[in-house]
Parts: sequence; C-alpha cells; structure tokens
Amino acid sequence: MGESAPPETPIRAEVAVIGGGLGGVAAALAACEAGASVVLTEEGDRLGGQLTAQAVSCPDEHDLVEHTGVTRAYADLRERIRTAYRAAGAPARMPDGAPLNPGDGWVSRLCCEPEVARTTLEGLLAPHRTTGQLTVLLGLAPCDADVAANRVRAVVLADGRGARRRVEAQVVCEATELGDLLPLVGARWTVGAEARADTGERDAPAVAAPGCTQAITVPALVRWHDAPQPPIPAPEGYARWRERQPFTLAQPDADGNPRDFRMTLTSPRGFPPFWTYRRVRAGWLLGGDDVTAVNWASNDHVDADYVGAADRSSVAGAARRLTLAFVRWLQTEVPRDDGKPGHGDGRGYPELGLDPATAGTADGLAAAPYVREARRLRGRQRVTAEDVLARAGWRVRARPCSNSLGVGWYPLDVHARVGDPSTHNQATRPFQLPAGALVSETPGNLVAAGKALSVTQLAGGSYRVHPVEWAVGEAAGTVAALAVRRGRSPATLLADPAGLLAAQQHLVARGAPLAWVADVPTDDPRFAGAQLLATRGALVGRLADDLAVQPDRRLDAEEATAVAAVLASSLPPGARPPARRPPTFGDASAALGQALLAADPPAPQPPEEETHGRSR
Repeated sequence: MGESAPPETPIRAEVAVIGGGLGGVAAALAACEAGASVVLTEEGDRLGGQLTAQAVSCPDEHDLVEHTGVTRAYADLRERIRTAYRAAGAPARMPDGAPLNPGDGWVSRLCCEPEVARTTLEGLLAPHRTTGQLTVLLGLAPCDADVAANRVRAVVLADGRGARRRVEAQVVCEATELGDLLPLVGARWTVGAEARADTGERDAPAVAAPGCTQAITVPALVRWHDAPQPPIPAPEGYARWRERQPFTLAQPDADGNPRDFRMTLTSPRGFPPFWTYRRVRAGWLLGGDDVTAVNWASNDHVDADYVGAADRSSVAGAARRLTLAFVRWLQTEVPRDDGKPGHGDGRGYPELGLDPATAGTADGLAAAPYVREARRLRGRQRVTAEDVLARAGWRVRARPCSNSLGVGWYPLDVHARVGDPSTHNQATRPFQLPAGALVSETPGNLVAAGKALSVTQLAGGSYRVHPVEWAVGEAAGTVAALAVRRGRSPATLLADPAGLLAAQQHLVARGAPLAWVADVPTDDPRFAGAQLLATRGALVGRLADDLAVQPDRRLDAEEATAVAAVLASSLPPGARPPARRPPTFGDASAALGQALLAADPPAPQPPEEETHGRSR
C-alpha cells in the first residue's frame, strides 16, 4: 500500500501526478529521473491501470513494437516482464525464435498475467520510493482543487471513508482514467461524441452526444482445469444479455463481414481460437494450466454512460454481472468444438473456472472496469481522426508534427457506444504526439498525462492504447520536471520555441522517439539527431517514402538540400554547420547529435510579465 499522512498535513512535491495508470506511472518515472520530487496518487488499490487493475495485460501494440516506435522506457518495461518469467523458468525465446510471449496469445506479442505486470511496474518505481523522491498514495480519488491566478495550487483527494488529503505541487499531471481532474481545476474539456461541424471528421455525428461514450468492459480471468468445475450462478439479467448482446464467438470484421471464431480450434476460414485470443498464461510453455482474459464484444457494457454517471459503482456492478453472465454461457452453452457433452448436449465447457489468483481479486474479475475513453482536455491543439487515418491521404506517416513529443500507431478502434451500436476499426498511419495536445491556456500548470489528452473521441480510439498512453505520460513527466527547473508553467514552456526544443532534447536523450525513423534505434548514437531532423522537416524525397530512412544511403540533391537546411536551423547557438553537406542522413544526424551534446539545452526566455506561479 502507499504511504499515508495525517489529514491536516499537506503533501508537497514539485510534481503531482493524479492517477496511477500506465500514463501516470510513466509520468512519475520520467519526472523522478529528471530530478523532480513527485507524489503519485491512484484511486484504486494498485498501479498500472489497463495493464493491471483493468486486466488488459495483453497490450494493444503495433506490429513494429519489438524494434521501433516505442520509448526506451516502455521497451524496458516489456523486457522486465519477460525477465520475470525467465527467472521463474520460462524459456528465453519462443520455439520459433520470436521474443518470449508468456501467454502465447495472438492479440499481442507480449501476453502476461496482470500481477506480473503490477510487480514489474512497482519494481521500476521502487528505487525512487526508497530514496523518498517519490511518494505513492493509493485509494485516493480527486474531489476538489485549489486554483488561483491560472494555476492549480493543490488537489484535494478523498478515500472511501471520507478522509481527505491535500497535495500541493508546482506542476500537476492529469493521469486519471476518466479525466476526473479536468472539471475540478476549471480546464476546458469535452466527452462523448463531438459534432461533425466541430471536428471536421467524416464519421462524427451531426449532433454532439456527450453521453455517447464507449463501452466499458470488466474482463474475467478464466483458468482451464483438467476436471469439470461447477458453473457460476446465472446473474440477474442473464437471459436478456444472452440474447441482446448477443453471446457469441462470431464477430464482424471492420467491413461488417462475420468471422466464425471457434473456442479452441482454428475456424474453417482460418480464424484463430477464441481461447488463445487474450491468453495470459500458456500452460504448454510455462507449465500448469492455461489462463485467458475474457474481453470480447459480448461483454462490452453499453447500457449506461460510465464517465458521467452519478453512481459509477452501479454501472460498474452491471458490467461485472454482464461478464459473469458471459462466463456462465461459456461454461454451459457455447457450442463445443469437439461436440462432446458439457453441461448440455455438445455445449458448454465445464473445464473453465474463474481464477482469482491470476486476477489479483477475490472473484476472478478485473479490479476495475477497462475504460476506453475519458473526459478530454480542449488543449491548444486537438488531434482528429483525419490527422491519422490512412484514408485521409497520408502515405507512410500521418500528419507531420514539428512540435512532437512522442509517437504511436494503432488502428482507429472505437467500440460500441451508449446509444450507438456502430463501431469503427480503420487503418491509420504511424502518428505523432503534438505538444499542444497536452496543455491548455487554463490552468497553465496542468499537463495531460494519459487518456485525457486533447483528442477527439474518434482519434482517441488510436491514442488510448498501452504504448501511446505510456508515451503521453513520459512526455508529460519530462515536461513537468523541466517546467519546475525553469520556473515556468508547462503551457508557457511549450509555447516558447526554445522551451519546446529543450523538452524535445530531453525526451530524445531518454530514448523517446518524436518521429518515425524505424532504422535508427534508440541505442544508435545518431538517434537524437535523426529524431530532431525528422521532426523538423528533413524527411523529403525518398526519405518520406518509407519508415526506414536508410541512414547510410547517399542522399540525392533534393534530399541533401533539405537535410542541410534543417540541420543548419537546428544547430544550437554558436555551433558551426559542417563544411560540406552531409552525404547521408546518418551523417547529418551524427553532426546534429554531436553539436547538441557539446551545448547545454537552450534556456527559454519567459514572456514579459510572467513569473512562476502567476499568469499573464
């Protein structure tokens, strides 16, 4: 559990991270590593959000995740999870030579048990907690805020018994799962579906619908036993949900065509088994029983808006009963692949049973609902679906972003919403994270560090996934610590070109990519220079035709001219450009990287009349 403090004693730190999901953990870690003192709070009883408490421990990632497109810290988290399994006897790699996948699930290249992910995250934070640089407070939700002169002075949090804690900080990171801090601090925000005229998105509705939020899901952890298990009791509403959801293993594809999944076998049309979709523990690989996470369209709950509910516990309770109903159906009614009797004639798998130990809960269900969207900041910039969708005309990369603080890639995946059963699953291009999506004018010292960044509901279908939430948090924590060091608010820091460049330099120094350059990895000495060149507009000609830039290929005349111009404009003050144009992109990257290493990061100058803690 987290540390405690007397109710009357304010808890003070330079950076407060409110929310302990993946974004919050990444923000706290980055801020600590940048030298700031940090307090990290979480409403639930464990850190990690969708990876742990929400039991989505088969991360939603892109196809290139094993070698590019994620931060060094996120890659380290993935490797530490694998190391934990190897220490317990797992093989170093899969039999085919692929990186270890403990669950051997097919939705992700790294399927693991939620509790292993939780202990791994705690291990990342442990050194900073030991030194006292980081304070972690669990079981506390934001309930009020002290805001003055365009600055959040303190956040007040409450536990389930009414006790309160006041957290004071110079910079506040919003990392709650549902954007709960935004209304408390007076920030502009939106929720649900925006109107087409507001966003310019082809697939947005004609009229805004704030209550039209995406389904929540309460995953269940289910173990495959050798012997039959007694079925769980049918919860209230079982028959209604069975028909209305409906309960089925068949699912439509992105074009609405049916996909005939089977329980344990590949279907006649080649679709892999339902059982191995989100399998988090593969018995054949690790020994013992198989365990899978049940997170399927059949247990997506759309009966009520969870984000804006006056009584979220009631909505969550209904979502839990829906999942129990679906598990009951799997135990008793789903057609068996082998046709053998289960609990009925050729139906049901009595081998299945809820698995509290793997879930880390008393009942085998996730500790918290899996949430796909939150209240969203109306920041200085807002990412829309048209910024990332392949159909919008983007060739290899999505809309270029010179103020990028990170990257991501995932299809635009929007589940059924309250009042709207339609779904979206559309191809995107690898995208960036604009700095303006993390901050707004009011309050100036607030920075989004998770799902509450400034995106539309549709674009959020791509930005909500594990590595992108981590990248948002890592960027937020880095910006927060830099703002504290410079005596600035995050908003004014990032509005200043020198301040933005300093934030970008700090991020690439810690191995966080800002642009998609697939063949200059984070451990390449040319990484920092390559990232800044790419972000600032050097990817022209053939460099723009592939995510891999071939850094050792000789540039043609058009490319050489563009790269040389960007290099010259990116050099720190006093640095001399190379005597001749660098012949390759790698040479230009090396020259810029060496110049940046020889110079201190630029010191942004405050706008007139601004002092720390006072708005203009």
